[in-house]
Amino acid sequence: MTKVRIFVAALAASLAPLAATAQSMTPMRGEVRAFADAFAVRIFPGNPYDQRIRVEVHVYDQDFQPIDAEISPRAFLLAGQASRPVLVVVPFDGATDRKVRICTESIPFPGEQTQIRAQICGKFFGHRRF
Repeated sequence: MTKVRIFVAALAASLAPLAATAQSMTPMRGEVRAFADAFAVRIFPGNPYDQRIRVEVHVYDQDFQPIDAEISPRAFLLAGQASRPVLVVVPFDGATDRKVRICTESIPFPGEQTQIRAQICGKFFGHRRF
């Protein structure tokens, strides 16, 4: 019985790092002060897997309603174990402060067995200075 417990504990310890890997994005929060009608945030979506994934970037307000923001690039393929910069420009739309959520989504390829869309969102605050 003791050998079985040791085997199970060793197996669980070896599998723990595999379960911990997930799609990533940095930074996850930020605060920007801008003198213009918009503020910019640079994020870095990451792919911890060995195979490539398709990534889309979306911007929402604090209630998860879509915002018309400029995103470059909006959708792209991301190689395994890689990350890349994405520039997001959010208009203030007349407000002096704006809270937004920038989300990266991994989009499954057609015909794959797993059709799970993973979404990671960060919270960002823009403050307009006059």
